[in-house]
Amino acid sequence: MSITLPSNSKMLTSDFIFGVATASFQIEGATTADNRLPSIWDTFCATPGKVKGTDNGDIACDHYYRWEKDIQLIKDLGVDAYRLSIAWPRVMDEKGEANQAGLNFYRNLLKKLKAEGLTVFVTLYHWDLPQHLEDKGGWLNRETAYQFKHYADLVTKELAEWVDSWATFNEPFCAAILGYELGIHAPGLSEPKYGRQAAHHILLAHGLALPVIRKNAPTSQVGIVLNMNRSYAASEKSEDQFACLMRETLDNQFFIEPLMKGQYPQLLNTVAPQYLPTILPGDMDIIAQPIDFLGMNFYTCNHNAYDADALFKDVKNSDTVEYTDIGWEIAPHALKDLLVNLHQQYKLPPIYITENGAACADDIIDGEINDEQRIRYLDGHINAVHQAIEAGVDIRGYFAWSLMDNFEWAEGYSKRFGLTYVDYNTQERTIKHSGHAYRALLNSRPF
Repeated sequence: MSITLPSNSKMLTSDFIFGVATASFQIEGATTADNRLPSIWDTFCATPGKVKGTDNGDIACDHYYRWEKDIQLIKDLGVDAYRLSIAWPRVMDEKGEANQAGLNFYRNLLKKLKAEGLTVFVTLYHWDLPQHLEDKGGWLNRETAYQFKHYADLVTKELAEWVDSWATFNEPFCAAILGYELGIHAPGLSEPKYGRQAAHHILLAHGLALPVIRKNAPTSQVGIVLNMNRSYAASEKSEDQFACLMRETLDNQFFIEPLMKGQYPQLLNTVAPQYLPTILPGDMDIIAQPIDFLGMNFYTCNHNAYDADALFKDVKNSDTVEYTDIGWEIAPHALKDLLVNLHQQYKLPPIYITENGAACADDIIDGEINDEQRIRYLDGHINAVHQAIEAGVDIRGYFAWSLMDNFEWAEGYSKRFGLTYVDYNTQERTIKHSGHAYRALLNSRPF
């Protein structure tokens, strides 16, 4: 089983980059090493009933101590680029001053990645807010946006030399809505009005950080990473069409429209003003500053029926479709639909697919992991990116999620997304069939 693209695909030229991605809390472990501060995810994991199996990030993939071998693993997959995130609690103390021990970890890691010829994409915030900032209100506190600016300034001053691309945030939707409105993620708050205010402060933090990153890293690209699912209506009924519109507006447009147009969706003013945050004068100009790229994380789609209270509710697809081990529908066509739709709505900067992958019920048998479903998933979605490029969307790269199995947030270690299998007892890494198939695609390129 293989991953193949049409021989004339622009994705097979040297201008297009393929990579793998990870996030600090999900792989590093070493949560108390070298003066690292507690994060909201350390606290969340220690709260009974929040994370499956009472799992935590204390060891994770032990990447903090195994990073040199993990770089060799990245090289073994034959990719052009690696996307990682910096752990805010690892690089600063409570006074906001540099923690050199933590910075040295990233400095050594980044230097080695560059020495190996890899293009380096760094995300500044992949959800691990220092707990001491959450104690002061976290993303509900406007001051946190200014603290982020200070953090971005310090990190980019220290590390810019070895980074090709900076993203301010990974998935503001998840950080804000799952963390502050639905309570599924850290810090586990569940107040309807909190989510959108947290989101506004995250977008504000992004805008505040842009000028300092540009000053400290003038040769790097700077952008942000959004996650989007394509929304579909459960039926042709007008109320289901409306439900789909509301889902699309709240999940997707609420995050991209401020960045591209300096406003929240106008529809909300009339239909659902309760979803609009408190905005201070000048905020939207800060948020809407130009970015060099937009990162897009995509996994699945959703189907929506009308609900009198919530305006929409998730319903299962009525067609016979395939689902991954985490219960997400496999829908490559939805990725193409999403990208083409956004291209028609906005004057977009260049796009990178910064995460795309599948959780599968992987078993290691005789030293091999035959994850056929993941190979089919990757083949379908990589071809959907090709089709979007053919339709005129400017997409410059694709990152498979993830380099290896890791801590899957509220799911703990119960879900495996990696191209590499991790035995959490021994920390042994084994490249899955999907990893070999991905490498074969990259090695088939003519350059």
